[in-house]
Amino acid sequence: MSRYAIEVFAGEMINTADFNFTIAERTDTSIAMRLPFSGGGYIEQRYAIAEGSYSVNNTLSFIGMENIIPKNVFSFNMDYSVTMPRMEKGYKNETQYSRLDYYFNGEKKAESIGRGRSGSKRIDTKVSWFDFQQQFFSLIMRAPNEFSSADFDLKFASEDDPERNLMTCEAKLKADFQPGQHATVIPFEFYMGPNHFKTLKSYDHKYEKVIPLGGWLVGWFTRFVIIPLFDFLHRFISNFGIIILLMTIFIKIVVLPFSYKSYSSSAKMQAIKPEIDKLNQKYPKQEDAMKKQQAQMDLYKRAGINPMGGCLPMLLQFPILWAMFRFFPASIELRQQSFLWADDLSAYDSILNFGARIPLIGDHLSLFALLMAVSMFFFSKITTASQPGAGDPNMASMRFMSVWMMPIMMFFICNNLSSGLSYYYLLSNIITMGENFVIRKFCVNPDEIRARLKASEGKKQPKSKWQQRLEEAQKMQEQMRKEQQKNARR
Repeated sequence: MSRYAIEVFAGEMINTADFNFTIAERTDTSIAMRLPFSGGGYIEQRYAIAEGSYSVNNTLSFIGMENIIPKNVFSFNMDYSVTMPRMEKGYKNETQYSRLDYYFNGEKKAESIGRGRSGSKRIDTKVSWFDFQQQFFSLIMRAPNEFSSADFDLKFASEDDPERNLMTCEAKLKADFQPGQHATVIPFEFYMGPNHFKTLKSYDHKYEKVIPLGGWLVGWFTRFVIIPLFDFLHRFISNFGIIILLMTIFIKIVVLPFSYKSYSSSAKMQAIKPEIDKLNQKYPKQEDAMKKQQAQMDLYKRAGINPMGGCLPMLLQFPILWAMFRFFPASIELRQQSFLWADDLSAYDSILNFGARIPLIGDHLSLFALLMAVSMFFFSKITTASQPGAGDPNMASMRFMSVWMMPIMMFFICNNLSSGLSYYYLLSNIITMGENFVIRKFCVNPDEIRARLKASEGKKQPKSKWQQRLEEAQKMQEQMRKEQQKNARR
């Protein structure tokens, strides 16, 4: 259901929604409708669409109205509202990716309200276009001469709405008007089509800004790596499950140098774990934490281990994980595409329907989300078991978070999201465990590391800048402790 009305002062406020237009012209690709006035003038709405395009050109004309509309009227009002029905499988996921966007000329990104919450916004400056955006489709209205101001409002319907409506979007707009002219023609454009990045970008009006690609780094990676790779594979392969598999393998190959550093560093840590345990026994007290850390740094130096080697490479992979998290739920290519037991890779897969909503989990069980969580559990368990200090009681809470809480939380999150996303994370975890195994089994020799430790025993090692800073911190801590003792005796 939609409403598109023009309101202009012509001695009194005239709202076109209160009158019936008559058809003046009609062709296969266009139609013109007029609202005549008694003085001979009329308001005309003309719509034209080009073959193979999602764009509709709308021309609003005031013809012969120079004596009807006063010369001190310099603007008119527009009221455009649309009620959108639910179109996707999961209400929660659909509302999270549905919103109202608006764009100012020259800006790097579009502004928005919505994303699962009703809202409104008053704009007192010029607006180039706005978008009533459902998860996979958009209705965009653009003013080549810009709207002079706008009031936007968005209201989401409840999940149990009997008419299965998703949301009602409304735009109350003001546009400039040149009085005293026999013919005033004002152009507008509508886009009614899919949220497909290349399609939106082809109109050259920044419509692609409505696609949620993430921040500048994540968005850059999605735009120049993920989307071209996805489109390239789709040219030769029709099965999107296979495409996601090949994309995962490709990304894993690209980040393999970083992964290798991380996993080899972890394997080396495992090789010197007995020595780390000895240091934990030697410095059990909290006040000896700095001494223990300094001894560990010396141990790492002798074994040729970079203590940050396992962390920094993994941090570099987070933008990729986040890019995938943004890409799959918003990718219209996956809509209604089936793979294995999933009938729609853009929505959740369901192997068990509960018949009622359960807190956190919803009304169904997603097998891809469950398998993803299980794979994450085993990967975390293997990783934490090989880390130094795995038996340290002080690390118990961190191990619990990594091994148990994170997989459970990810299951609750992904159970209602795109099954294609859960499938990607599952593949990523399996391939990561395989890489980890190969690197530990064939690329890192624990005996060589232990031999290196033994050969360097008793030899003075050059201190790194990190070790120097640790020693300085230890001296300051010791000095502060002595000062506190002196003050306590007074």
